[in-house]
Amino acid sequence: MAERSGIFAGDDPFQLARDWMAEATLHEPADPNAIALATCGDDGLPNVRMVLLKEIEDDAFVFYTNYDSAKGRELTENPRAAFVLHWKSIARQVRVRGLVSREEGARADAYYASRALQSRLGAWASQQSRPLASREALMAEVARMGLTHGTAPARPPYWGGFRLRPLEIEFWADGAFRLHDRFRWRRADPDAPWEIQRLSP
Repeated sequence: MAERSGIFAGDDPFQLARDWMAEATLHEPADPNAIALATCGDDGLPNVRMVLLKEIEDDAFVFYTNYDSAKGRELTENPRAAFVLHWKSIARQVRVRGLVSREEGARADAYYASRALQSRLGAWASQQSRPLASREALMAEVARMGLTHGTAPARPPYWGGFRLRPLEIEFWADGAFRLHDRFRWRRADPDAPWEIQRLSP
């Protein structure tokens, strides 16, 4: 096992990711939980976009979206994904690759209920990733959803979470003269033990 110390120390990569996130939250000017999420559909072409990571669980990373969106459809067709957290303010990043499953239960309900009312109505109004006639048409649909669902809308059946259980996590920190520090945690399946290796920059 690779010898680690300082910001790389610890035996739990999820706690290490939480610690780095907490530090980044103190310094990053906006959205320290923004991830660049990569998916791939049945056409074989990769897609990447920014998504907000909402939770680091004890064995998974969780984000939410419209299941009928491009990323939702791609994750349903091919339940594997990768993402990177990049914090310019602290010169670190975390790269994650793994297997994806849906979070459609009470946790998704609770997160949906915690969102601003306009965001909840927007989830009902937006046919995410599909062509839209105009901004005015979207706002009219949000207003219509407000009349239909009121001030306590239930979570739409096509909106919820995805839980990514990693097979690989890499912790990267900037080094002088581009001699960066990189440690990769890898396991054969989500229930296997981790193998940790230091990587060349």
